[in-house]
Amino acid sequence: MHRNLGLFALLGFLFVATGLMQSWNLSLQIFNIGILSAIMALGVNMQWGYAGLFSTGIMGSVALGGLAVVVVSAQPVPEAWAAGGPRLLVSLAFGLAVIAAAVATYRRMQGRARNWTVAAILIGGFFAYRAIYDPAVTAIEAFNPAIYGNIGGFGLPSLLSWPVGALFAGVAAWAIGKVALGLRSDYLAIATLGIAEIVLAVMKNEDWLSRGVKNLVGLPRPWPVPYEVDLQKSAEFVGWAQNWGFDTISASTILVKLLYMLIFGLVLLALIWISERMLNSPWGRMMRAIRDNEVSASAMGKNVTARHLQIFIIGSAVVGMAGAMLTSMEGQLTPGNYSPLRFTFLIWVMVIVGGSGNNWGAVLGGLLLGWLWLIVENAGPVFMGYLTYPLPAGALKAHLIDAAPHLRLVTLGAVLLLVLRFSPKGLIPEK
Repeated sequence: MHRNLGLFALLGFLFVATGLMQSWNLSLQIFNIGILSAIMALGVNMQWGYAGLFSTGIMGSVALGGLAVVVVSAQPVPEAWAAGGPRLLVSLAFGLAVIAAAVATYRRMQGRARNWTVAAILIGGFFAYRAIYDPAVTAIEAFNPAIYGNIGGFGLPSLLSWPVGALFAGVAAWAIGKVALGLRSDYLAIATLGIAEIVLAVMKNEDWLSRGVKNLVGLPRPWPVPYEVDLQKSAEFVGWAQNWGFDTISASTILVKLLYMLIFGLVLLALIWISERMLNSPWGRMMRAIRDNEVSASAMGKNVTARHLQIFIIGSAVVGMAGAMLTSMEGQLTPGNYSPLRFTFLIWVMVIVGGSGNNWGAVLGGLLLGWLWLIVENAGPVFMGYLTYPLPAGALKAHLIDAAPHLRLVTLGAVLLLVLRFSPKGLIPEK
């Protein structure tokens, strides 16, 4: 217990030192990103630490959470709806009907006739679906593509998108789990990584949904977070800042980040409480028994596949909610920023370094690696400037300083190797 408290105290010191030596704006920004990373690590820890599921599709869940913010809180585009909205809904309903017909046929028929009939339904249904879908999409994307080119969302409060993001990721996890959870661990990792790339490819290419690589900006902030410019126009806030000797611009940005920290922190604490209750319940002990020995758990009457699907959905939903929170904070959806390095493998390193199977370890890993990942990017050029001070000005010195942000990959690898060497079960191991 004392060791764990010491680790969190050291982590707090790192953020305080960042605020004192760099800026409090930077420290709070990194801390907020660290909280979101900790939530993602909690979701992955549920899948791996509780049940031993090696999924590399984390990026897909994060992206679906971001898409939920667009669907829920982006302003609708009435002209785009009028151009192709009804026909688009008809095409999507038709596509679901084709899939349902194929499934029903597969269950009712037998032999080779079943295969030919299902293939005919799917192939014919695909071409009929595209005949309805393509004109609708073309009409929607043709409306003012420089600004819109998409159908928009429902214009609802951004906070509602967080549970919807969890729902999107959970539904996708159910569909993936029904197909891939029967695979061996290494094949499961390959399958989930491939499906995550498919999700990202859809988001990049379906402009009618999320503007694709043109990005969708102007997403509303969650209540009660204001915009900095509104605070700077408020006479009451300006007077308060001046009375305390604060710069108005810095005070407004710090206040906004503090509000994000409060909201994100409350969500993180709630998830930790729920996770601890889950882990220490009979259900949690059953999941760990399945993780340690599937054959024995199955022999005792446990439905291993169903429990794997259950925890896979729960973990993905947590990650999806964190993805929605991240997009709400950024105020824009940028599909090009979703990469396996940042939103899959870095989250895995957080879980491994923190301690898989331990919720507090996942939180520690998320905050620590979140800080390390961003501080090296920001402070790396400064550090490299001091390191290369004796060198004469020239191309070599400029190249070393410009390449300094990439040292975070080296730093990340070094931290992972040190932890695996001296604390292979993580900084806070599972009890």
